[in-house]
Amino acid sequence: MAGKLRTTRHAATALVALALLTACGSGGASGSSDGLTWWHNGTQDPLKSVWDRAAAAYQKAHGGTKITVVPIQNEQFTTKVPLALQSDTPPDIYFNQGGGLLGTQAQSGRVADLTDLTKGWLGDIGAAAKGWTVDGKQYGVPYDTHVVGFWYRTDLFQQAGITKPPTTLDELNADNAALKAHGITPIALGGKDKWPDAFYYDEFAVRECSVATLKSSITAKKFTDPCFTKAGKDVLDFIATKPFQDGFNATPAQQGVGSSAGMVANGKAAMELQGDWEPSVMKALASDSSFASKLGWFPFPAVTGAPGDPSVVLGGGDGFSCTVANADKCADFLSYLDSAEVQRDLVNSGAAVIPVSPAAAGAIKDPVVKQVYDYNAKAGYVQVYFDIALPTATGQAMDDAAANLFAGKGDASSVAQAVNGAG
Repeated sequence: MAGKLRTTRHAATALVALALLTACGSGGASGSSDGLTWWHNGTQDPLKSVWDRAAAAYQKAHGGTKITVVPIQNEQFTTKVPLALQSDTPPDIYFNQGGGLLGTQAQSGRVADLTDLTKGWLGDIGAAAKGWTVDGKQYGVPYDTHVVGFWYRTDLFQQAGITKPPTTLDELNADNAALKAHGITPIALGGKDKWPDAFYYDEFAVRECSVATLKSSITAKKFTDPCFTKAGKDVLDFIATKPFQDGFNATPAQQGVGSSAGMVANGKAAMELQGDWEPSVMKALASDSSFASKLGWFPFPAVTGAPGDPSVVLGGGDGFSCTVANADKCADFLSYLDSAEVQRDLVNSGAAVIPVSPAAAGAIKDPVVKQVYDYNAKAGYVQVYFDIALPTATGQAMDDAAANLFAGKGDASSVAQAVNGAG
């Protein structure tokens, strides 16, 4: 996801669907034989300008290829892409996040197998590309990877007398209490979009479950181990401490100054659990241009006594897939997006924190961004967000069940039961 936005799964409406079908029918947002149509989620700077520059540079170097750029609000992709893949004229290039979501899309027969088209250069980005494989075939290519943690306002922490970020859940709860005592909302949450709620469940599950359990559960598409119910209890216990703003269930995550991202950007809340992309989202929402100098970052705290590997992080990535009509041209363009030139632009602009090209790592200058990059690099294992790792319908059921916990519905086992019942 604005910048590097996370894709939500429940924000589209019938009006959006109708608009898409109309666009596909008219050819205004679909692929064509003499060029490429590119759907991306960079609706705001800095990502929007990075992609504009990339498209312009590629067109200049490839005079016979026209790229029609179509920025689309992040929350609309989950509905728009399936509809487009059912149409006669889907986009040539479209944004996705790999995993089970991409596996579901590939079943349409419209998503191109890029295995042979990318084998000459894909090895340069290493293991990151594995998240875009389905049954051993490459159905997409990432351009960055992600890690989830807490972005916080150092100035608000100082006001509350907090001298260092918490490393344990007990310390986080104590810091939340200190912030509230000083009239500061501890944590902003964009519950309207549901996936930010799911981050909490995911993080607690990563702390409560072993790596072997995480892997086998995603493969089986079932959450039967007791650690998943323990994660649900952890979520409920944390909600009970009341760390979030009033009305968090109706607050959007990234749209407008009143969103959870906007709250932190404008000093209305001290923290937000979000991905490394969030400062680029905040940039378009902040009234203070110097807000970034007041941001710090820390990983999700350890849970005392929890058996999960503390070196495991929650994360994922962003990338693109091609549809079959112009797969060769699309694959060549994706190779350009992963070139050192574009990857450095992503980093220098603030649009990406963790580039997939090792050649771009040296472009990271901000010490906080370097902290995030190094934390991800040292991870013992990266658990992809469950709603992306699981098939689409199962991921949607999981997000809904997690959101219900934040709405006061369900119990500790509800999320696991939703996953188990969706298969």
